[in-house]
Amino acid sequence: MLKSISELTDILNKQTTKRRLVLCAAADDNALEAVYKAYKDDIIEPILVGNKHEIKELCDELGFVFGRSVKIIHKIEYKEIVKAAVSLIHDGKADFLMKGHISTAELMRGVLNKEWGLKKSRCISHIALFDLPAYHKPLALTDVAMNIAPDLDTKIAILNNAIDFMRKLGIEKPKVAALAAVEMVNEKMPATLDAALLTIMANRGQIRNCEIDGPLAFDNAISQESSSHKGIKGSVAGNADLLLVPDIEAGNVLYKAFVFFASAKVASIILGAKAPIVLTSRADSMETKLNSIRLAAASIEF
Repeated sequence: MLKSISELTDILNKQTTKRRLVLCAAADDNALEAVYKAYKDDIIEPILVGNKHEIKELCDELGFVFGRSVKIIHKIEYKEIVKAAVSLIHDGKADFLMKGHISTAELMRGVLNKEWGLKKSRCISHIALFDLPAYHKPLALTDVAMNIAPDLDTKIAILNNAIDFMRKLGIEKPKVAALAAVEMVNEKMPATLDAALLTIMANRGQIRNCEIDGPLAFDNAISQESSSHKGIKGSVAGNADLLLVPDIEAGNVLYKAFVFFASAKVASIILGAKAPIVLTSRADSMETKLNSIRLAAASIEF
């Protein structure tokens, strides 16, 4: 069982082969720096896709020296860059994908392409894994980047992606808190209704390999003292492994609060494709980008 993000390094050091990362639209200083650091740490073997002249110029400017084994695939038009990058994964010539100097929408159109794309599950979703100083174990959060206002069916798909992933981390039956503003069902608050239905479905085996409780307010999900004060019983309250947020806005705020106010270490990837996808923001720290590369590479090994 993964006990902290820092353990990813130990897992990667035991790899028998380095994982092949494809950086899509590689002429991006932020993404390229993270990839270079991971390369120098002997974590990955990168494949750089994009305008080779721009990539080489940027590498010279930043002082990055890749070995001769590192491939640069020359493509100029964004559509061709995306197709080449995604097709490498589709054809089994690379192991995971990372976004470079390209919009998320353009990259995801390629991932979802029916001919050479990577969609595997019914839903593509985002998961973030945090080490929080104030919490007693790693805490996962989904979905803060892909699904804007998921309905019940989409939340089930998001959960299935996340549960499968958590089990790869060694958490056989993750404790899931379905978050809402309050812990009581209120017909005027749709998030509470969805949370209650998800809890019933898990209890009846319609959602497998997890324990779900909800609706739970955030404090009840992560604080045993708070849940005790409110008389909330069960194995999830105060001890959640995974937080399911009601919508992207709540998730985005919580993600950034963890990072900027709670000094959390974080790694995040996209799930539901045939391979992990690293889709970090330019605002993410270099540590976060590196952790996300490590998580994607290690998740293939789990």
